[in-house]
Amino acid sequence: MKICGITRLEDALSAIEQGADAIGLVFYAASPRHVSIAQAKSIVENLPPFITTVGLFVNATEAEIVKTIEAVGLNLIQFHGDETPEQCKQFALPYIKAIRVKSDTNLVQYEADFEDAKALLLDTYTEGLVGGTGQVFDWSLIPKTLQKPIILAGGLNSHNVRQAVEQVHPYAVDVSGGVEASKGIKDAAKIAAFIRGVNDAVI
Repeated sequence: MKICGITRLEDALSAIEQGADAIGLVFYAASPRHVSIAQAKSIVENLPPFITTVGLFVNATEAEIVKTIEAVGLNLIQFHGDETPEQCKQFALPYIKAIRVKSDTNLVQYEADFEDAKALLLDTYTEGLVGGTGQVFDWSLIPKTLQKPIILAGGLNSHNVRQAVEQVHPYAVDVSGGVEASKGIKDAAKIAAFIRGVNDAVI
């Protein structure tokens, strides 16, 4: 599971201690969870081994992404904007592509278009926003025929994550606002409760 929107080392370490596999660092200036390259570098340098560091970008330039990758030491890129398949696969790192799901979203076509993606991250569609809305989308919109790993996001918290895992059977889950005390500041107790919900799910 991934805890996204990390802005402080203590929150990253808390998430890892509770059992998180990955942390997400947001390099999108409009987000309240945005981190600078210096902040991100300081966090990543102090993480224990075997934790995946994910850099989230929204319609960033190639130069911005390359600079961030080289400075921070990321393991994986998360494209959360309107990036094309060609834009996503031009970097040395593997990537996941975020899709904001609504009733007419063709996830089968997205899977074909982003064939090089390691996974599709499914988030809630909200007009004018790229994520972090705290809203759940209709999980029944996810086709059972998808072959690519699915990372489920969008409005997850300790109260609904068990149901989400049992219904969707995703490869992983991704949470940000659902485990926060305030935007960008995580709550250790909420992280622990969220991870318990994942572990309690009956697959």
